[in-house]
Amino acid sequence: MTEEHATPAAHWEARYTESGKDRIWSGRVNATVADVVQALTPGTALDLGCGEGGDALWLAEQGWQVTGLDISPSAVARASAEARARGVDASFIATDLSTWTTDDRFDLVTAAFFHSFVELPRTEILRRAAERVAPGGHLLLVTHAAPPPWSKHHEAHGHHPEAKFLTPEEELTELDLHPEQWQVRIVETRPRQATGPEGEPAHLDDGVVVMRRTNQPVNGPA
Repeated sequence: MTEEHATPAAHWEARYTESGKDRIWSGRVNATVADVVQALTPGTALDLGCGEGGDALWLAEQGWQVTGLDISPSAVARASAEARARGVDASFIATDLSTWTTDDRFDLVTAAFFHSFVELPRTEILRRAAERVAPGGHLLLVTHAAPPPWSKHHEAHGHHPEAKFLTPEEELTELDLHPEQWQVRIVETRPRQATGPEGEPAHLDDGVVVMRRTNQPVNGPA
């Protein structure tokens, strides 16, 4: 199967295994995730596209009861192993988020850099995940507001990035969450310095969207 015709599951499993490295990301929490979450009271959290678990493990260390989801079994295995090594209580599940469902509600749903270079119903997944936020809970998106510099590396090696990068304002419009049920807390772009997958330094612009779910029923009294 060629890269451009790979399924999301095949693409991301290959991404985590083809390099032969034990880890492709730093394992550290995203700075924006940490900055936003520090102001919140720990509760239950769901991390979409958790990868090797950097954000989810940090959340657990801050007292959150965390479930991390990722489509790559190898990524989930690494996250689980790191949780054991660090003595952290966090759950990780390998699953396709386009079909995964739960009746649980969460005080925090996070999705950091939840983009895919192969077809994935991203907006549909994020909207369904938003439905799992408990009243008073938060939805936190940290995105690439522009393609990261290393996307050129993928193109040079026969990959064809098709991920659509939206501004924070476009993300908000795309989510189309009901204004009676959601309060907009943050919609902005934040610059940061980062390290790419090959260890190269880079400047990135992150989109940040934070929404708080209210107790207000749709069409209820003002």
